[in-house]
Amino acid sequence: MKNIMLDLETMGTSVNSAIVSIGAVEFSEGLGITDRFYVNIDLQSCMDKGMEINAKTLMWWMKQSDEARKSLTGDTIPLRDALKSFREWVVKGNENVQIWGNGSDFDNAMISNAYSKFNATQPWNYWDNRCYRTLVYSLPKLEFKRDGTHHNALDDAEYQAKHLIALVTANKLTHVL
Repeated sequence: MKNIMLDLETMGTSVNSAIVSIGAVEFSEGLGITDRFYVNIDLQSCMDKGMEINAKTLMWWMKQSDEARKSLTGDTIPLRDALKSFREWVVKGNENVQIWGNGSDFDNAMISNAYSKFNATQPWNYWDNRCYRTLVYSLPKLEFKRDGTHHNALDDAEYQAKHLIALVTANKLTHVL
């Protein structure tokens, strides 16, 4: 089973929020991070599909670091192309995939909604959605050093995957990854 940690940067917190970047890493307990995916999305292409921008979230973004805000603006592509690229990246190798997101109703639900805007099926089975946040709050706290830029989708996905591996290892969990 292939594990992917997904992180989205968005312009809101509802399932229909505009997505401005997709970051993801493939990972395993034994090998760590084995592959990376990152793309910035043209905001207008999301709005053209009826996705929303929330004013509070926009104001929140204005208060984030220069690095985080800058990471959203380089080399954007249309949402359709971003989803197609992500699909191709996820399904390479033709393995079953578990998609981990930070919140049961956030990353995975939002990208599923985006796929539905194009009448496209997400590239994993719905029963293979996994919630990183639930696992973090269910296990004893484990201090873990953060690298990278906060609110950069790829950096966040990488941190979350490494933290998840550390939690699974420290708690001797089997059948999680």
